[in-house]
Amino acid sequence: MRQRIWPVLRLLGGVALIVAVVWRLGAGPVLESLRGIDTVPVLAALAIGAVTTVCSAWRWRLIARGLGLRLSLPAAVTDCYQAQFLNSVLPAGVLGDVHRAVRHGREEGDVARGVRAVVLERLAGQVVLVLVAAGALLAQPALLHVVGGLVPGGGRWLAVAGAAAVVAAGWVLRARLRAVAAGARAVLRADTLPGVLAASVVALGGYLVLFVIAARAAGSSAGVTELLPLLVLALLVMSLPLNVGGWGPREAVTAVTFGAVGLGAAEGLATAVVYGVLGLVACLPGAAVVLLRHRARGRRARDRRVPDRRVPECRITGTPRTMTPGSPAPPVPFVPRQATGDRPLPNPCTPPGPGSTGAAARPRSDRPARSAA
Repeated sequence: MRQRIWPVLRLLGGVALIVAVVWRLGAGPVLESLRGIDTVPVLAALAIGAVTTVCSAWRWRLIARGLGLRLSLPAAVTDCYQAQFLNSVLPAGVLGDVHRAVRHGREEGDVARGVRAVVLERLAGQVVLVLVAAGALLAQPALLHVVGGLVPGGGRWLAVAGAAAVVAAGWVLRARLRAVAAGARAVLRADTLPGVLAASVVALGGYLVLFVIAARAAGSSAGVTELLPLLVLALLVMSLPLNVGGWGPREAVTAVTFGAVGLGAAEGLATAVVYGVLGLVACLPGAAVVLLRHRARGRRARDRRVPDRRVPECRITGTPRTMTPGSPAPPVPFVPRQATGDRPLPNPCTPPGPGSTGAAARPRSDRPARSAA
């Protein structure tokens, strides 16, 4: 029952946040921001999406190799594109990552380690994001009051609720956390950790650049240094489970934070909406991957259903036997043939020889052969 109710609650929570923000600010900022999307932001989104996807795939490959799994970089890039597209169009927001984890685990014959590799890959990116967000909050202490104002009672209740949630999650998921902690040693190795950190930082930088492009397309004229802390918080809340393909908490937080620093809540909502659209554009190559793989599975299924009507070839197997004087001759298999008027039916496994046509129909002479003398 809990497994059935929780996805529904997540979906309803994300939809409720979107409806509340749009009802509060109106649909005008959303429609106006969508008109500002032209060719340049779309091409920039595709280019930045390629960079961030390759970084995520490289990070996944390093972690999988540390866990003893084989994973090539082209296969990782293809699976990451498909996972990002599925995460964007499906309500839960994580089904694409679940699919690539199970797929890779089945290919390697160990689903548990395949899932652990994807969990560690996502966790590495979130750790870097949390550290950057903490630095942004320390750089602008005013944002702490804004975040605390989102919760009744201020930041103290937010800290208490966060600590309680971490403890409860740790108790419920203690067995899985032990498995993840055992696999984390593969990430912390000297030959893996630098690459994982570098890929995470570059990917986060790509997301922030795309967010700045979205703000410019939405009509924001604020400076980059003023926008970056707000955008980091928006990326951080996107990892909350109450979202619909990433939508919901992002729009609510950007509206609140933009309004708190004097940029306007409508501008924050427009920026978040444009970022959501550009993020979907960035992962559109994943739609091509889904389509091509679906067609390939359909062809394989048709090939399995259609029987093979070809005539089987006749192959002579075995090692030829060397005849020695005095040794018995090998047995010759008898192949019955049905004779017609003057010649037998052709046998597909018996090659025709010279003079074989009509040999079965000629009468055999009982007279002895006349000698030359």
